[in-house]
Amino acid sequence: MTGSNLKLRMMIVTALFAAIIGILAQITIPLPLVPITGQTLAIGLAATILGPKYGTISVLVYLGIGAVGIPVFSQMSGGLGSLFGPTGGYLFGFIPTAFVIGFYLQKTSFTVTNAIIANVIGMFVALIFGTVWLKIFANLSWTGAFLGGFAPFIFVGVIKAALAAWIGISVRNRLKSARLLYVTEQKIT
Repeated sequence: MTGSNLKLRMMIVTALFAAIIGILAQITIPLPLVPITGQTLAIGLAATILGPKYGTISVLVYLGIGAVGIPVFSQMSGGLGSLFGPTGGYLFGFIPTAFVIGFYLQKTSFTVTNAIIANVIGMFVALIFGTVWLKIFANLSWTGAFLGGFAPFIFVGVIKAALAAWIGISVRNRLKSARLLYVTEQKIT
């Protein structure tokens, strides 16, 4: 397979993961300030399966699609109002989250144990971005932002991190063995 065919294949897979993020974002459990969604599970899957480069690009594509108004964010929302509203910090936080998860796995190895560690770290990255954003843009105290935007998501976040790790490594291995995924696993030094 030529280099351009491989690149096209990875672009298609990356776009597919942007769509998966949009689909899982619709799985929502409402809470007072910030809902629990399937977005973080999807971000973890994208980064675990695709690695730092293509996982991050899939998040950027997802955010770009949502920014232009296509309702791919949670509760079928979209547009700049969603990005710059009270929960926009989580959305922007997905960019470093995907990169950190993929980078950690590329730096270590793509195993379930490392993927759990990477996804838990990624969960904290997203929660920190979201909480700081809530503090600033919703004009909350640090305690209020922590209690409304961080603490309620830790337990569920760990569960989603473990699911993303287990499913992600399994799918990654199957896609690679079927020659549908072409990513390098060279450790970054």
